[in-house]
Amino acid sequence: MDAAAYFWVVEGIAFALVAASMVAITLSNEGTSTILTTETVERWLLEHGTRILVIFLVGAVLWYAMQKFLPSLIHRTMARPIKGESKQGMKKRADTLIGVFMGIGKALIFLIMILLVLSELNVSIGPILAGFGIAGIAVGFGAQYLIRDIIAGIFILMENQYRVGDVARIADMTGLVEQINLRKTVLRDLDGIVHHVPNGEIKVASNYSRHFSRVNLNISVAYGTDLDYAISVINSVCRELAGDEKWRDKIVTTPQVLRVDSLGDSGIDIKITGDVKPLEQWATMGELRLRL
Repeated sequence: MDAAAYFWVVEGIAFALVAASMVAITLSNEGTSTILTTETVERWLLEHGTRILVIFLVGAVLWYAMQKFLPSLIHRTMARPIKGESKQGMKKRADTLIGVFMGIGKALIFLIMILLVLSELNVSIGPILAGFGIAGIAVGFGAQYLIRDIIAGIFILMENQYRVGDVARIADMTGLVEQINLRKTVLRDLDGIVHHVPNGEIKVASNYSRHFSRVNLNISVAYGTDLDYAISVINSVCRELAGDEKWRDKIVTTPQVLRVDSLGDSGIDIKITGDVKPLEQWATMGELRLRL
């Protein structure tokens, strides 16, 4: 069963439980001896059923409207690029915000619908709301980690630290960001392992794909090598790569030798650096190694 089917099953079970609770409340209010008569059922449908149906229809319309208009609204808001941010980066941020806002909106619509239906069934929602407040105080100490995660998630989104589709190092885990919500961040590493990181546990977040990425490559040559000749060959290969039709759109600044980086046990390390499009650094370094 895929994730979408799983959530549909969970929502169906929750809806069935809510419906059963409403029937029980109605039976308790009306009395089991009268609720089963045709007259009572018709009266209940006229007095409450139509209004409850309208509530569910309004909720469905709101959910449909949010699905239809919220993504385009956020994309239009993100259409104006921020200084230093690429169109692809803005799209990643928009997609991340859409996922978070859709989740929050869905929860709010469902909660409001349930409260309105309970009110229609003559169930006082004042004590329920007061009970939520008392329960919130009671579990406040136990939920402090959840509150910390949510606050951290808000700042992650506001500060645009990373987005869905970025490669980031978070809480000593490095991988592709697959999901962000107010509570946690989901990463998939190079081995395909999925890591769920609570936002409150994130002290340092390192984004490998913000604005641009960088080639940072060491090439080792043997002692006794003519370094001037080696550097000229490396720079020539870098220029050839930057001019290649397949690679020119991925390279921002042509890679070149920066310096002699270190004297190793078996050779001299020459450092190559250059800026490339986000997430293209690994492919570019692999192609440079191949050509060299």
